[in-house]
Amino acid sequence: MSSAALTNPTSVAVRAGFRRGRIELVQTLTNGMDVFSQFFWPVATMVAVFFMRHGSFQGTGIGLGALALPSVLGMLVAFNGMFGVAQGLSLDREDGTLLRAKATPNGMLGYLIGKITAVSGVALVQVALILGFGLIAIGGVSLDSVGSWVALIGVLVLGLLACLPLGAIIGSLFDSPRSVGFVSFPIMGIVAISGIFYPITGLPGWLQAVAQVFPIYWLGLGMRSAMLPDSAAVVELTHSWRHLETVAVLGAWAVVGIAVAPIVLRRMARRESGSSVAARREKAMQRAY
Repeated sequence: MSSAALTNPTSVAVRAGFRRGRIELVQTLTNGMDVFSQFFWPVATMVAVFFMRHGSFQGTGIGLGALALPSVLGMLVAFNGMFGVAQGLSLDREDGTLLRAKATPNGMLGYLIGKITAVSGVALVQVALILGFGLIAIGGVSLDSVGSWVALIGVLVLGLLACLPLGAIIGSLFDSPRSVGFVSFPIMGIVAISGIFYPITGLPGWLQAVAQVFPIYWLGLGMRSAMLPDSAAVVELTHSWRHLETVAVLGAWAVVGIAVAPIVLRRMARRESGSSVAARREKAMQRAY
């Protein structure tokens, strides 16, 4: 690499962002409270899936546990991408981290890369652990070919690209982590209608249509297509894995998010000032006492 590239402000910011993300990820995975908060619900969800493993869907012989496992992996990617980034962004606005990043040349670029790296890392660790457990304990799922692994990795990457910018957009709309907390309720509502724990074909048609607007359903479908046999597609809409539609919808969310997120983040950053950070800290202190 040339010396010009090494000293280019953008390159410096990108490298700093990856370092920041790596440090934040290590801190998250080595702090007891952070580990509990990041892995409690994934583990609790897998316990529920474990007890579903002997059930089957409407006499098809396809296990509910096998259907739910890949769907849960897709849900984790979506939830981390949206809620994880949004919550982290609002926390950093409140404690002044974002203001310090704004005051540094290309600091917002480095900050955003760091946050995306850390959140993606947590999501991938969760997926790896639950995938390993599920392949051993649930049964009915497999990754026994190169094509299956390519499909799994492709859906993971495309899902993160679709959900991470959306999380940044959501986080930029709230100036407090307590406000962002309310976002989890509509996200869980979308999860409930997205066929994560039970095939979407069991829902009314209008709910099926609503679910297919959002990336969570398509992430679950893509994961199921990678991990389940082709015969399992009988429980899906149109009795197929709808690969092209999955790529199209997730790709559309990714394109829109990548186009809109920088605009929203720049506007949010322009509003950040020492006085606004001080006001948020004062409100937080008042709530604490």
